[in-house]
Amino acid sequence: MSYLDYDALASTPLQKDPFDYLVVPNFVLGDKLQGIIDDYPQVPGPGSHPPSELDIHGNFAAVMKELDGPRFRAMIEEKFGLDLSDRPTMYTVRGYCRKTDGKIHTDSTTKVITVLVYMNQEWDADGGRLRILRSGDNLEDYVAEVPPHGGTLLVFRRSDNSWHGHEPFEGRRRAIQMNWVTDDDVVAHEQRRHRISTAVKKLNPFRKAS
Repeated sequence: MSYLDYDALASTPLQKDPFDYLVVPNFVLGDKLQGIIDDYPQVPGPGSHPPSELDIHGNFAAVMKELDGPRFRAMIEEKFGLDLSDRPTMYTVRGYCRKTDGKIHTDSTTKVITVLVYMNQEWDADGGRLRILRSGDNLEDYVAEVPPHGGTLLVFRRSDNSWHGHEPFEGRRRAIQMNWVTDDDVVAHEQRRHRISTAVKKLNPFRKAS
């Protein structure tokens, strides 16, 4: 059983302005999205959380496994003209957004490809919509804006100009992030850092915004 619309991914062209990226609305199949949301793990607060510190099960576990599978990797390799066979993957899970999140950045140099899958049924807020930016100092100079809903897929190649960010938002904002990174040491370091952060947040419960 597949959770993902590979035909939609195959028919989506790679955008090259201002950097390599693609957006696939409804990449998670419509009849599967609610089941994944129902099984979405409880996260102890904002920020990125490693799966090892969360209750990963059911439909959520299944879609994570599929994203980490050979079919999805092969399609990303073809789209971006990359060989990812020797690049490890790293997952983090997000559930809530702070007003201070979304500042313009490019992602760290240890990331090769960033994959974001948005797990919110709908999105009415103006904030929290990720923007593909032309520069690192102007949130209004964007070429695309991605609402974080409906199982939308965003994939981009990390580069020195892969600027992105979003207007402030506070509240529930679910997203799976997967990265192909440079080597296993990156995975170990980043997952350890996120585990410590998650442990601290478990000791200091987050008052969830509605």
